Amino acid sequence: MNPALSPMTDAFPSIETIIPHRGTMLLLDSVTACSDESLTALASVRADAWYADAHGAMPAWIGIELMAQAIAAHVGLLSMREGKPARPGVLLGTRRYEAAQPAFASGAPLCVTVSELLRSEEGHGAYGCTIKKDNELLAEATVKVYQPRDFQTFIEENSRS
Repeated sequence: MNPALSPMTDAFPSIETIIPHRGTMLLLDSVTACSDESLTALASVRADAWYADAHGAMPAWIGIELMAQAIAAHVGLLSMREGKPARPGVLLGTRRYEAAQPAFASGAPLCVTVSELLRSEEGHGAYGCTIKKDNELLAEATVKVYQPRDFQTFIEENSRS
């Protein structure tokens, strides 16, 4: 096993090598912890970002994307540990996303934690997710995801409907 990928270590590959998001769509800064069942990542609220409101804050609804990217990082690191490339997946959604405030303040350091609740052989999964700032709970959700065996076929079959 690559020591940089061992559980709960502080040394992880750059976020760009873990998930496919680039440019303004890359919202996470780094991974700080990872185990077989969970991952913790950091994100910064940037006042000059595309999502920023008049006060430079991140609307809380973008938290669902922070959670999705943290899930992608977890799946990506698990694949890397096995010596395999990460397969693309899709966010299916959530029945409940609760935010304690309407926006995350400019400059706020956010801690995004995802914990696997379900993983099926068919590629379905569910994660319990939280976003915190200094141990203050800002948002939480149970997020459902799907990682098809053949992503291209999945996209083609579902784009016809």
